[in-house]
Amino acid sequence: MSLESVRAFFAANAPDVHVIITEESSATVPLAAAAHGVSPEQIAKTICLRAGEITMLVVISGTSRLDNRKFRDHFGAKPRMLGGSETAEITSHPIGGVCPFGLPSPIPIYCDVSLRRFPEVVPAAGAINAAVRISPDRMADLTAATWVDVGQDPVSGGDAA
Repeated sequence: MSLESVRAFFAANAPDVHVIITEESSATVPLAAAAHGVSPEQIAKTICLRAGEITMLVVISGTSRLDNRKFRDHFGAKPRMLGGSETAEITSHPIGGVCPFGLPSPIPIYCDVSLRRFPEVVPAAGAINAAVRISPDRMADLTAATWVDVGQDPVSGGDAA
């Protein structure tokens, strides 16, 4: 029960943060932005990746893409995005509901600096129609995330992943 693990996470760690359930799907950045009345940039999308032997979550602005060069420079390996079944197995969350909350076991979590442009972001919450509203710094604090700069520069475009 992915949604339930996220609810339990917030009940234990941040009872003031409430999971928002929408009638419509918020499984993609455009759907989530529409469902929550925010810009697509404010959606905090969570990507499950492997760099060498390390599996991790990277939370990044909804319209940002990974920059392969920045990622390699930081982690020493090229990012490999995991498929849906492997992501669900690792996170317990379905694609479209993947988030850094309520994970079955600890894995490294990284928040991209692209999220810091906003006072509030909207990450998924363990289901394709669930999300929370939270400040980027609080999300990073609650999940013990490390801040990184691995997103494309919006002006130059960078090397897309």
